[in-house]
Amino acid sequence: MIEVVNLTKKFKKVNAVDQVNLYIEPGEIVGLLGPNGAGKSTTIAMLSTLIPPTAGDVFLNQQSIIKNPVALRKILGVVPQEIALYGELTAQENLKFFGSIHKMPKKKLEERMEVVLEQIGLQNESKKKVKHYSGGMKRRLNIGVALLHEPKYLIMDEPTVGIDPQSRNHILETVKRLNEEFHTAIIYTSHYMEEVEYIAKRIYIMDKGKIIASGTKDEIKSILSSENTILIKLERQSKEFVNVLLQEPTLSNINVNETEISFTVSKDMNFLPTLLTLSNNSGVRLKSFQVEEPSLEDVFLHLTGRALRN
Repeated sequence: MIEVVNLTKKFKKVNAVDQVNLYIEPGEIVGLLGPNGAGKSTTIAMLSTLIPPTAGDVFLNQQSIIKNPVALRKILGVVPQEIALYGELTAQENLKFFGSIHKMPKKKLEERMEVVLEQIGLQNESKKKVKHYSGGMKRRLNIGVALLHEPKYLIMDEPTVGIDPQSRNHILETVKRLNEEFHTAIIYTSHYMEEVEYIAKRIYIMDKGKIIASGTKDEIKSILSSENTILIKLERQSKEFVNVLLQEPTLSNINVNETEISFTVSKDMNFLPTLLTLSNNSGVRLKSFQVEEPSLEDVFLHLTGRALRN
């Protein structure tokens, strides 16, 4: 098991990561969610022994990897947020180069290259220079490099940023297959809530350098168990009606998308009569009124006050 204890990183007077505690069990997928600037990438950099912490420690089977990073590096694969490949080399040449860094025996490396190229779906493109690859193909090869030495733990830092839907789906299915077939433990950070909800068994939500919530998807959603999300549709847009809702003290997490408006309200409150009165006073007619169970996105907005992609 990997255990992070009171991990802290200061840059001048800024606490980029502030006493973070989390753990990763063998064979599980853990999601790490947070807006830009939350401290996710800095946490990942310390967890993967790339930068030292200001305080705190990371333990692998109760042994400090800050004091002995080699033990973790042997069993850890890292898929960085930025593409880390050589464009003038082919996929095969890139894999050979990175395999040599791990000091893999030649025969073992050749065997692993074939397996990895099939896993990432690039076996028919392996002799093409990487500079001619699409963004999705580069992302997949980036993952392949991290898989060469058969890591027991895999860190994936926003691996689907800026790629097409087909490549994105391929990466998500590859992640699930690695976990299910090879029991690879994965910590997965993303700006896409639906990705983490699809693949992760446990989730940490991070903001302003701190872990502000953790648990299974159902446990995190239960944070809003006392609230309902209401989705309404209007016949037309109305700034006046939106302003009225924004001033209503019983509502929170108000989101407006043209003629669709969502907000959260206490389960103990029957808000429909009030809503009808407010809409009539604003001269707006409601087309529909729907009560929804809280989503992971609702909880995130409730905890951080901003959308994941902000």
